[in-house]
This record gives sequence, structure tokens and C-alpha cells, in this order.
Amino acid sequence: MRAMRLYEHKQAEDHPLRLEDLPAPEPAAGQVRLKIKFCGVCHTDLHTVEGDIHPPNLPITPGHQVVGVIDALGEDVDADKFGVGDRAGVPWLFDVEGDCEFRDMGLENLCPNARFTGFHLDGGYADFMLASADYALAIPEAITDEQAAPLLCAGIVGFRSLRLADLQPGERLGLVGFGASAHLMIQVARYWDCEVYVFTRSEEHRRHAWELGAAWVGAAEDEPPRPLDRAVIFAPAGHLVPKILAKLRPAGTLALNAIHMTPIPAMEYDLVYYERTLRSVANATYRDGVEFLELAAKIPVQSTINLYDLEDANQALDDLKHSRFNGEAVLRVS
Repeated sequence: MRAMRLYEHKQAEDHPLRLEDLPAPEPAAGQVRLKIKFCGVCHTDLHTVEGDIHPPNLPITPGHQVVGVIDALGEDVDADKFGVGDRAGVPWLFDVEGDCEFRDMGLENLCPNARFTGFHLDGGYADFMLASADYALAIPEAITDEQAAPLLCAGIVGFRSLRLADLQPGERLGLVGFGASAHLMIQVARYWDCEVYVFTRSEEHRRHAWELGAAWVGAAEDEPPRPLDRAVIFAPAGHLVPKILAKLRPAGTLALNAIHMTPIPAMEYDLVYYERTLRSVANATYRDGVEFLELAAKIPVQSTINLYDLEDANQALDDLKHSRFNGEAVLRVS
């Protein structure tokens, strides 16, 4: 099988992934094997490739927004959940090894022994991959394969971000950065009758935000027409935190949707006074995935996708880094 492999951390412009021919993996107990059709290209992949975050072992095959068809089952897979020929999606959370008190609380995303797709285990930049039957997601029939790929991380983690921002229907929401995740979450927020203000430097992203129903669009330095009830920062830029906190109303909430972020500068206590909340978003749970995919099919959420062939994964990462497209890059595998 073909696989795009990372052997050494390099800048995306240096095209660090190597195309290799490898044997197809065999599923262990509790696992399924997917023949991959599409795989989204995520900022976390970019952070992995460039060394902002470090997989425990190299080489690794990146990719954690994987859509495919199950073609082999390991032992002890629940036949009521998955069978050969079923569609499945594989998100960032691959599985959790052993016992975990966080998993017992429904917070398996916080388990210290959680394993992540395309980071601890080979991901979806390949023809085949293995997945945990307990954590793989069934994809609603109404969602096509290529549309589903961005939903599996940009969508699921974005959805958790709205939850952790305490967003309520009809509130005023700020979205900071308008890439793969924010262009999906504006659709969820508008479905909930929220007024959405978008903060982005890119003229193309600004046009995209207007097209998707933003009530106001500007830069992080600009003052929106009214204070925000809630906000989510998608850009991995710590200097934005005090700027956006200053735009929140008292008792407002700012969520940080980033697995890696540059340092947050020192700031005045007044920015968090009046019971404002600042919180991070760490991955997502299995339940987040199930509930978001159901909602995405109902709305329906439409992903803006930019298709690349598997062999062009390096170019997709380069284009992602330099904001050369709206929405999300998706690799067409088979």
C-alpha cells in the first residue's frame, strides 16, 4: 500500500513526507482495517510535521480525519456496530489504553494514556489504516465521504469548543481565525440563531465569512459593534488572547481551540475580572463525535473542501500553512 511517511521534522515548505510502499496492516483484537477513501489535512498534522508537537516515535503516517470502508475485522469486534463493507470515520482520539478515571467521567480526551491517530499510531495519509472499533465513528448516510473528512476533527473539536465556550442559542459569538474549523462552526452557530463576528486578517477568509452569514468581519485589533458573549480562538497565536478577552462582556467565556499555541503574554487582571472565563479545549470525546455528526447531517453542515491527491500531501500542508485556500484540504486516496 502507499503511505506518506514522516521521518524527520521539517518545515512544510521543505516537503518532509516521503511516499513509500508498505504492507497493509492486519487488525488486532478490537480493531478494524479501513480502505481509505479520503483524509482531511489538519493544522495538527502541520504541527506534527514541523515539530511543534512530537510523536513518541518516527517514522509515522499522519492524518486523523479519515473516511473509509471497513475491509477486515479483528477478533472481538461488536458485529452490531461494524461489519465488513461499512463506512467509518477515524478522528484524532484513537483509543485509551487501560483504566482511566477521566474515561469513567466521560472525559477520555483527558486520559494520560490516550492515544491519537497519526501521532501515536499510523494515520490516514495511506491506502489502509487500523482503527479501534470502540472509537471509530459511523458516518450518517446524508454526509458524503469527501464532506465527512473535515467534520472528523475541524468539526468535532470545533463543536466541543462551542460547548466549552458555554454558547447558548441567540448569543453573540466571536470566531478568531477563519479556517477549517471556524467555517464549520459558523454554520452551527447560525443554526442556533447566534450572531457571529469573525476576526481574520485574510481577505479571502473575510469574503468566505460574509458568504456564510457573519454579521461583522474585521481584524483582532478592531472593535466589533457590540461586546461578545462567547468567543473561540482557532489561530495558534497566544498574543490574541488578551485582545479577545478585552472584547468579552462580563461573565463571558473565551475558549482556545489549539493543540499548540505560542506563549500568552502577561496581561492585566481586569481582562479576566468580572467573572470572565478563559479555558482550553483538549481534543474531543467519542460522544462529541457522535452528537456532532448527527447535528451536521441535520443542519446540514457543508464543508468547503480543496481536493489533493495522496501524493500531493506535502503541497497540501504547505498551502495550509500559508492560507492559500478557504475551508480545508482533503486528500483523495481512493
